[in-house]
Amino acid sequence: MTMDRKDTQARPAFSTVPDGRLAIIALKSTEEIGKKVDGYLTEWRKKRVEDGIVKDAAGYVRDSFLIKADTPRFGTGEAKGMIRESVRGDDLYIMVDVMNYSNGYKISGFENVMSPDDHFQDLKRVIAAAGKKTKRLNVIMPYLYEGRQIKQNGRESLDCSGALQELVDLGVDNIITFDAHDARVQNAIPLAGFETVSPTYQFIKNILRAAPDLKISSDHLMVISPDEGGMSRAIYLANVLGVDMGMFYKRRDYSTVVSGRNPVLAHEFLGSDVKGKDIIIIDDMISSGDGVLETAALLKKMKAARIFICATFGIFTGGTAPFDTAYKKKLFDFLITTNLVYQPEEFIDKPYYRSCDMSKFIALIIDTLNHDYSLSSLLNPVDRISRVLEKHAKGLKV
Repeated sequence: MTMDRKDTQARPAFSTVPDGRLAIIALKSTEEIGKKVDGYLTEWRKKRVEDGIVKDAAGYVRDSFLIKADTPRFGTGEAKGMIRESVRGDDLYIMVDVMNYSNGYKISGFENVMSPDDHFQDLKRVIAAAGKKTKRLNVIMPYLYEGRQIKQNGRESLDCSGALQELVDLGVDNIITFDAHDARVQNAIPLAGFETVSPTYQFIKNILRAAPDLKISSDHLMVISPDEGGMSRAIYLANVLGVDMGMFYKRRDYSTVVSGRNPVLAHEFLGSDVKGKDIIIIDDMISSGDGVLETAALLKKMKAARIFICATFGIFTGGTAPFDTAYKKKLFDFLITTNLVYQPEEFIDKPYYRSCDMSKFIALIIDTLNHDYSLSSLLNPVDRISRVLEKHAKGLKV
């Protein structure tokens, strides 16, 4: 991995050595992105020492910041957490992807696919193995475990709140997540660090790379939320782009439950005319894809032009078939998600698919926190977005 001038200018000029030596544990579910994150951090820190910005101190420069950890399984399916190196006094960051269904283990000879529950248990096992010997313990969980079960309707469990409290009770100081379904869940742990990060900047860059001829104006572009729950996300993106926004209101049948959800009876659109405009549909996640594809189909009926579907998490429980069919029908032009969760190989080479690599951004978050600097500029990337839009307006490559 090599550095360029963009890398140097994009990151704060850290000049002090952190109190805690940096250490990262990338659980099996995040091995691939963990290696990329480690690559950025090792390169940046070597460069700082070479340039004399930081005087080398024990542990500041290492060949790798990754610490070996395992969660081996017994034949019964039970497991344990094991850390292979000392983490005493370290500023430890544990990365986990609770949605990685490509991982599995055997029970009595049968292959069992790891569920979010399995990944969360493995996370707790590794935290327990650290034994409160670290200087600071941080968890990077891009998709917030049980993030959709955040409020109680009747006799229901509050799984996300309970999970956050468990982590804090185990000694976790900071929890970093991305695009939390409802950030108010952090009220369950008011004294602990909780940050939810949005990949808006990365979405804009990838949209402009996919469509260099895109015109950023209210006459040519509009941002759409597929439901009322994601309206704040669409409002933010529309404001930074300086364009109009709209939303679909889902009228549901609350007397019926199908696959854990109330079926949608109709979609009602609230917004200005979309005829002839390019559309950005933005959401936090795509599960089966039914919602965003229905939204795209309705927008096409309303004579919208190109459609870009953006979602932080592409789970794709229904596989590629629904998107292949919709693309052939020209219901959308590009589908953009991040690599914050497991990406099925079958999607990577699709002509309509674009992946936002978030490894550099995660590395920047870790580097900033380890130096005890503020995350404010990372959490609100308006300045970076403005610079990208200026380059696009001048016809330069973003």
